[in-house]
Amino acid sequence: MMLTAPLAAIGRQVLAALALVGQVTLYAVQTISHLFRPPFYGREFLNALVQIGWLSLPVVGMTTLFTGGALALQIYAGGSRFNAEAVVPSIVAIGMVRELGPVLGGLMVAARVASSIAAEIGTMKVTEQIDALVTLSTHPMKYLTLPRVLAATLAVPVLVGVGDVIGIMGGYLVGISRLGFNPAAYLTNTVDFLETFDVVSGLVKGAAFGFIVALMGCYYGMNSGRGAQGVGRATKSAVVAASILILAANYLLTEVFFSA
Repeated sequence: MMLTAPLAAIGRQVLAALALVGQVTLYAVQTISHLFRPPFYGREFLNALVQIGWLSLPVVGMTTLFTGGALALQIYAGGSRFNAEAVVPSIVAIGMVRELGPVLGGLMVAARVASSIAAEIGTMKVTEQIDALVTLSTHPMKYLTLPRVLAATLAVPVLVGVGDVIGIMGGYLVGISRLGFNPAAYLTNTVDFLETFDVVSGLVKGAAFGFIVALMGCYYGMNSGRGAQGVGRATKSAVVAASILILAANYLLTEVFFSA
């Protein structure tokens, strides 16, 4: 009995995790299925677009700016050991566009948006506003989930693109002010070594990360427990789940795009 108790506990955790994966998958499928069925709530979509996209721009911009600068310093310090300081512009551009821009942008949006969505929808559930929507013949998933998921899927790639530019600019400013690079040569190396596929892969990652962030916020908000503790637990779970899924999806997408 003492030997089987730990195994039983592990088994319960595994079954609970698998059940959660199944529930989230079904929730995602239901969300996508509502995309092609009316009615459509344009005002909710536009409001979510502003909240997720425009209002997330400052935090994404500041994050990528300092990351680009720090990346330039790190690459210069490492490259100087092999007399390869000239690779700084190209590596900063490729690193920002392929990896750091999408991942950092996704994580910043997850911290800001997933928590906000989960808290908002969780509070609506606690105060029985979702029940009121059902009473008024309004489908909660079409009114609450679909606009936010669609807005995040469209807005995050734009944020990633802007963040890439700002991050490369951060590396450029550090390169010409601290590392002694010629401004024209720095920009030329950046453009010459950056390919269209690098940019497209980062934007595709941004769309996937935006979908994950909004989906996790809506799912945990809809399944929030009662009371303030339930809403707080849903908010925490949404951010943690979105962050982990972003990192996992980043690896899978990188494997798909660049394994060849």
